[in-house]
Amino acid sequence: MAAENGEEKLIAVARHIAKTLGHNESMADDILQIFTNFDDRFSREKLADKLTTAGQEEDPRALDHTLKSLERQISQYVAADHPIWSDSADSSAFLDCVDELISTVRGLSASSSSGAYLARAEDLLQQTMFRLEDEFRLLIERGGESFEPTRSYNNGNGELAEDNSNLLFDDSDEDDHDYSDNEIPVAQRLSNYDIIIDALPSGIINDLHEIAKRMVFSGFGKECSHVYSSFRREFLEESLSRLGLGKLSNEDVQKMQWQELEDEIDKWIKAANVSLRILFPSERRLCDRVFHRLGSVNDLSFMEVCRGAVVQILNFADAVAIGSRSPERLFKVLDLFETMRDLMPEFEFNFSDQYCLVLRNDALGIWKRLGEAIRGIFMELENLIRRDQAKAAVPHGGPHPITRYVMNYLRAACRSRESLEQVFEESVNVVPSKDSTLSSLSVQMAWIMELLETNLEMKAKIYGDPALCSVFLMNNGRYIVQKVKDSELGLLLGDDWIRKHTAKIKQYLSSYQRSSWNKLLVVLRADSSPVAANVGGKSMSMKDRIKAFNSQFEEIYKSQSQWIIFDEQLRNELRISLCNLVMPAYRNFIARFQNAPEVGRHADRYMKYTLEDIGTQINELFEGGKGSAGGRK
Repeated sequence: MAAENGEEKLIAVARHIAKTLGHNESMADDILQIFTNFDDRFSREKLADKLTTAGQEEDPRALDHTLKSLERQISQYVAADHPIWSDSADSSAFLDCVDELISTVRGLSASSSSGAYLARAEDLLQQTMFRLEDEFRLLIERGGESFEPTRSYNNGNGELAEDNSNLLFDDSDEDDHDYSDNEIPVAQRLSNYDIIIDALPSGIINDLHEIAKRMVFSGFGKECSHVYSSFRREFLEESLSRLGLGKLSNEDVQKMQWQELEDEIDKWIKAANVSLRILFPSERRLCDRVFHRLGSVNDLSFMEVCRGAVVQILNFADAVAIGSRSPERLFKVLDLFETMRDLMPEFEFNFSDQYCLVLRNDALGIWKRLGEAIRGIFMELENLIRRDQAKAAVPHGGPHPITRYVMNYLRAACRSRESLEQVFEESVNVVPSKDSTLSSLSVQMAWIMELLETNLEMKAKIYGDPALCSVFLMNNGRYIVQKVKDSELGLLLGDDWIRKHTAKIKQYLSSYQRSSWNKLLVVLRADSSPVAANVGGKSMSMKDRIKAFNSQFEEIYKSQSQWIIFDEQLRNELRISLCNLVMPAYRNFIARFQNAPEVGRHADRYMKYTLEDIGTQINELFEGGKGSAGGRK
């Protein structure tokens, strides 16, 4: 008999513990399982029967007494005109009353004959939850006011950072600012992103968790989440504002002058990095502590806290992505694209739960739209090249402004080669390549080169002089090849492309020589009788030939000394080529001329240029008028 009484006492104790601690069904089940594993006398069936029986056999007088006692105790706290959590003894006693009330409500809910008592208990529970909600709000506000930025950084290893020389926000003129009651303190910056901000003191976080636990168990999780997320949302909004990121509409972004928009993009990059790498992970950590093991309320609260800030960040990037495709925007849009790409793992990590799925998808979509914007900018560059008509010839045949613009543009763009490769791998708008080994970006660059060359060939036709036309093409071809060889463009276009276009420059050089010096060479090399030669169908004496040479050489020198070969190496190559072409022919001609019977001893009277004069004046060509005309006086 004594053994049976002892077992009954043990079961009664176990039942009481399960009833007291088991604030929800899953927790009660867990407790029952623990007891069952501990001692087979505590079977789930036996304990469950006791719990059920206890709920059905409650004495009405005992229930009334219990409720009156709870009403008397709780009403004192609910009606208090001071924060309950200002005194740890009060808060502890209040939570004990709340726990007993929750347990009573659950017990009454399991009984079919306690409707009136249940209504009284639920009404009291609702009043209690309203007061807990107020206390939760007061605690989180008080915690924010006591937050000290220089002592609140965690470096991820549990160590607080001590260096406050680097700040999240560049507000050096506000170092001594005292926050008023209505202002929200915000985080400060360290020199790297491997930190976590403890935005509330640990003690207050524990108190918030205890309140949140009771509110969630009582069915007031949404109310608790709303209070929490409202305050933390303000913290993030203020933080973004201090980082310089304003709430700009799509229309605001589209109306901005480009220089102003560039500044906003720089601010956005800073704000996005700080938010995704510091602020959001810190909010995730805080949520995890306040709503620890409270199910979906945790994820829902975090989403509500961060959603506005994330949308603000994404909306700006999206506005830029759908904006103008002007080529000048490429580099800043690339900055946005690269920042979004680098932050995608942070989006995935921070917003991994089901409530944040839409934020992850939006971020991915905007990142892809930035890639589309970059491809669109390159299409606009193509259109710009096509539309650049030949209005006037470039003086002296130098490199055309469109050549300088396009080549320097592409050279700068290719500093972000990896990003552009990534962008164009998804593109279907490039010209198909016969060589499947070329990347999509290589094909794109080769296509732009082809458009530029076609445009330059069209512009060359504006020159009336075929020789100057060839000089123009030679200059632009050389400029293009140089820019390709000393940049990432060379790797994209390849050695074959460089060899092919170097050969083109030599073709332009040969074309120049033929169109400019052929007539002169015909005069010098015309070889019939020593008295006369047939030049262009006309019979010319040696005296006529020397006069024709002098005249043509002077004309060539006069015009071509004004022309420009911008590249010194090409200029020297061309001069050497001309000397090798003209001087041997002139030497041979002079020898024949001096021995011609019609000239006799007066050869020097007709020879205006010595061989040295010819070499000197050829070496003064292509410098834009820096040379000095003349011959033998």
